[in-house]
Amino acid sequence: MTTPGAISLPFPAALPAPEPGWAIEAEVVVVGSGVAGLTAALRCAAAGRRTVIVTKARLDDGSTRWAQGGIAAALGDGDSPAQHLADTLVAGAGLCDEAAVEALVTEGPAAVRRLIALGARFDADPDGRIALTREGGHHRRRIAHAGGDATGAEISRALVAAVREAGIETVENALALDLLKDAAGRAAGVTLHVMGEGRHDGVGAVHAPAVVLATGGMGQIFSATTNPSVSTGDGVALALRAGAEVSDLEFVQFHPTVLYLGPEAEGQQPLISEAVRGEGAHLVDADGTRFMLGRHELAELAPRDIVAKAITRRMRERGAAHMFLDARHFGAAMWERRFPTILAACRAHGIDPVTGPIPVAPAAHYASGGVRTDLSGRSTVPGLYACGETACTGVHGANRLASNSLLEGLVFAERIAAAVLADDPRRGAPVPPAAPAAAGPGLLPPEARATIQRVMTEGAGVLRSARSLAAAARALDALAADDDRKSAEPGADSWETANLHLVARVLAAAAGHRAETRGCHWREDHQERDDAHWRRHLVLTLRPGDEGSTLYAATTETTAFPPTDADATEECRQP
Repeated sequence: MTTPGAISLPFPAALPAPEPGWAIEAEVVVVGSGVAGLTAALRCAAAGRRTVIVTKARLDDGSTRWAQGGIAAALGDGDSPAQHLADTLVAGAGLCDEAAVEALVTEGPAAVRRLIALGARFDADPDGRIALTREGGHHRRRIAHAGGDATGAEISRALVAAVREAGIETVENALALDLLKDAAGRAAGVTLHVMGEGRHDGVGAVHAPAVVLATGGMGQIFSATTNPSVSTGDGVALALRAGAEVSDLEFVQFHPTVLYLGPEAEGQQPLISEAVRGEGAHLVDADGTRFMLGRHELAELAPRDIVAKAITRRMRERGAAHMFLDARHFGAAMWERRFPTILAACRAHGIDPVTGPIPVAPAAHYASGGVRTDLSGRSTVPGLYACGETACTGVHGANRLASNSLLEGLVFAERIAAAVLADDPRRGAPVPPAAPAAAGPGLLPPEARATIQRVMTEGAGVLRSARSLAAAARALDALAADDDRKSAEPGADSWETANLHLVARVLAAAAGHRAETRGCHWREDHQERDDAHWRRHLVLTLRPGDEGSTLYAATTETTAFPPTDADATEECRQP
């Protein structure tokens, strides 16, 4: 790898927190309870490894349950993994790791069938076969769905039921804080804070030689997002503080069709699934003009980055705060049968899609980047694994293909379980983490969360430039440099805010480095794709020092990631 730069940042190597007051001994600890985390836990437990699940809310509150559209796999007549691969590579805008995509699409159909065997119930056609629909970027009907538009909820139900039946120990309402390591630098568990419910309380630890991060996304760094309130980038922040490499953080997918609730709306916004367009809904402006025609061969079903950019451009041209999604031609019966959840959400906000178009605008939806892993989910820290939205496997490239996320969670969680069984399970005793450096302002107060979200939305949202990103970086640095501010008390809200601040600052740095427009990274000052210089991944590493940390940025030589083992990683970092 080549190294384009380094930045000094005021972030400690560990969150300020009390010493753990209790501990659980395990062989595998999985942090997160979405499709990726629960699948990894089930596979590890089935192989006889003592497995503990740590989840930030309740077991069935993972991000997976919010997924509407479905799960993509080559299950239909005339479809094939090769066609699924081709669509994924096109959506990824030249930056997918093809070996990772090959693993996804080849192993995907069998993984979905194993999910069905576990108890997940997908919608069926009149002949009893899995009903398949289309979404943006797909040339075939290959999206399996459940409950019309409640696929994530059904998958979560089936996995949670299997976890409970298997008797896997679970620590709920627990925020993972930092990685524990042994004297050799291997993962040795995690520290966590249980928020007042259950058998454990306060700060404790789970000791295990295998740590799997499956904490979901980071959408809460923006003011408007489809992500739930718990999506604060905890896994990526934990990995950064542990010295693991992260990659492609600049590629944040903004879902093009999120229900527009007004200029003051903040936090989680209702998603209008891509599947609505897959069934024939049209994007129109206030005059009723279909503006996607002629912009892409697939029109409204173009990849998400293209549709989000087209909507944003039309909004700017018209001076409008939103566009419209028109599906009145579906009729009431189809809305009630196929999209009952979306119908109910719209009506709850005074909008009836049966009789009028739906106001929509892009909002932060999915992080294509995350903790860099190999094809078995191994990070650059021995014993630390990552999967799902927390990870960067190389599958998504610069833009995720619709409904590939649930499939990635399934496939790579199964691969992680195989790697955990194959890797050395031994570990030394956890070494107490270094105390946070005395230099620096300490924890931000929870109310800084809104400032971080505003700064990132204005400076690193759908439209970015060197000027806007530099302004965002300065504002984020100023939050930490405020000498008049007292350090907040350690607690769940202030730790979440610290995670948001760290991930936001690293994302702003990554977006500032990538001087081109590619996929869902749109630079107004570099509007063209630059394959000669930037058809490669940006890899970032945070290294602690006496006064804060240094963020190192490097680029890969090709779209393929180098190995994650320690020797190979040291050779390519060149800080």
